[in-house]
Amino acid sequence: MNVKDKILANFKNGKLTKKTEKEIAAALGIHRGEQKDLIKILRGLCDEGLLCRDGRGRFGTPEQMGAVIGTVSAHRNGFAFLIPEDRKKYPADFFIPRRGMNGALHGDRVSVLRRQSAHSDDEVEVIRILSRGYSQIVGTFVQDRQGCFLRPDEEKFTKDIFIPRGKTMGAVNGSKAIARITSYPQGKAPGGEIIEILGRSGDFFTEELALIRAHDLREEFPEKVCREAAAAPLSVPESAMQGRLDLRDKLIVTVDGEDTRDIDDAVSIERNKGNYILGVHIADVSHYVPFRGILDEEAYKRATSVYFPDRVLPMLPKELSNGICSLNEGVDRLALSCIMEIDAEGKVVKRKIARSVIRSAHRMTYHQVEDIARGMPEAIAAFPDAVGLVKDAFALTDILKAMRRKKGEIELDVKEAKIMFDAAGKIVIPDYERLKSQEMIEQFMVLANETVAEFMTEKKAPFVYRIHEKPKPEKAEELKNFLISIGVPAPYDPADVKPENYRAILKNAEGMPVASVINRVMLRSMMKARYDSVNAGHFGLSSACYCHFTSPIRRYPDLCIHRIIKLVLKGQDDEARKKYGSFVSEASVQSSECERKAVEAERDVDDLYKTVYMSDRVGQDFDGVISGVTSHGFFVELPNTVEGFVPYASLPEDEYEYFEERFLLRGKANSFRIGDEVRVRVAGVDFGSREVDFHFLQKLKEIG
Repeated sequence: MNVKDKILANFKNGKLTKKTEKEIAAALGIHRGEQKDLIKILRGLCDEGLLCRDGRGRFGTPEQMGAVIGTVSAHRNGFAFLIPEDRKKYPADFFIPRRGMNGALHGDRVSVLRRQSAHSDDEVEVIRILSRGYSQIVGTFVQDRQGCFLRPDEEKFTKDIFIPRGKTMGAVNGSKAIARITSYPQGKAPGGEIIEILGRSGDFFTEELALIRAHDLREEFPEKVCREAAAAPLSVPESAMQGRLDLRDKLIVTVDGEDTRDIDDAVSIERNKGNYILGVHIADVSHYVPFRGILDEEAYKRATSVYFPDRVLPMLPKELSNGICSLNEGVDRLALSCIMEIDAEGKVVKRKIARSVIRSAHRMTYHQVEDIARGMPEAIAAFPDAVGLVKDAFALTDILKAMRRKKGEIELDVKEAKIMFDAAGKIVIPDYERLKSQEMIEQFMVLANETVAEFMTEKKAPFVYRIHEKPKPEKAEELKNFLISIGVPAPYDPADVKPENYRAILKNAEGMPVASVINRVMLRSMMKARYDSVNAGHFGLSSACYCHFTSPIRRYPDLCIHRIIKLVLKGQDDEARKKYGSFVSEASVQSSECERKAVEAERDVDDLYKTVYMSDRVGQDFDGVISGVTSHGFFVELPNTVEGFVPYASLPEDEYEYFEERFLLRGKANSFRIGDEVRVRVAGVDFGSREVDFHFLQKLKEIG
């Protein structure tokens, strides 16, 4: 055993734990003249992450010193927060002051130690950067007397990237570009090279492309993937239909938005005495995308399709997503069908899951279905054979909604922006509208997802579940305190909140002015849904087990479980466990992370479109609802979902106090709370930050 290993062994057995360099030298009998070698060894062990040193110069293993590993979430003012990896042990974030960053930047994975501080119990200092968060970054190219730099768009990344003059690719001042970061020299700006020029900073489409790149989303497919997709068949051969349940004689329709091209679900409705026979038929994408093949590897990397107002970044190439996998009207398609017999109470009394072949009779839109239900002659004439189907489907929707209410489902009214272009190519954002036909498809898909998950849970097969854990006690406590502050009873235990508790609160608030604000605050109290190989139920749906089965064209978890389901249907349960036993965990983590990234990208791009839309409305007045309150002002959401900020300086002069837990900004003469209705004027927009600025005009209505 060499000297280095002996020193490390003495730390592990506790002999040298929390000793300084001098104390370690004394304990090991090392004379002053030999201490330089000791210091070199100690610092080398720290560089390797085997030891760490605290602010008092004491050494120990990371475990002995209480080191915490996590990701840095920086602030533009220089300080940061550490998001711990072990959330069970460290549920709250830690504060990293500017002086404790020690070269760490936003996104870095680091190891930290707690600091003694008179200001905070959760203050930490970075002791080691384990890995860098960025290998490349999007920003604006700047050239001055000091040299060339890329100024990152991500304001949390507080360092400009130094670009040598020979590595600029011809970028000029104001170019929006991507830099590969080649070095992180200590105490200096990171070094890099320009690898792509996107266009001129400030140009709308350049800014949109920059956001797509910033989220590391994939646009073009690799050449080998394109070749594989091009070889996909254009139609379903008779041989592929053998051994499948033939449903081509059934009236099956698809119902989607007007602009949908990748159609992966279809429905059928029949009556059996007093019961309904609901068929949910899902494209059998796995037939064309074999596990571990070229197409599957690319789908796994993407894990989801990403939707923007002017484009889609699909999980699968269009030859599959819009072609052979899409349940297009009037053509034979392979499917996985979940056929459920449902009684008058909404209970599934029989189920059948089968490999099938279908032929969609009609490609219908939500508005067309809505028009049929309303008795519009033109719609009825266009789809005469579907009139009965729509009538039964709407009746079943009411039954399923009633069943879910009784079950305790939390029915939040969450607005989603619909951004479109008019005939002249201008951005249009209509007021939020939710159709019953959309609810219909949502109810049918949810029931199929639940039914499939229950079936596979009974089979004890490896699986990817869609889980939604119950709110953390502190979040449930915050909601309860808020409800009490506005006079709404909240008789539940925050440590063991149940879906029916939240459901009862929403039901009691129906028709009250506070209903919309309770929806907002309740949503913020809840956990984010994710994928997991272990079933933990779905809190929001009040479901014991749930999955995503209905969109294999655009979601990898659906594609993954289709393969497992097909093996189980063939009686090959052992093969399913052998082949996918460990993979479902990997797929769950990957899919959850890609989903998070896609949601953030879609939100950022939507915000960019909203900013451009509102830039033509500067000086105009709008009525809206306060959607968030801060110590610096409040946010206001308009009926079309556009949100803007009203700064403190815009409010009537007063001595305001901010009550975070009550979402309230209160002065002596004025108060503003989440949910209050106000009138605002558009004061300006900031394309760089994608923010809309409002000027307060008057309060229209208070929630309480």
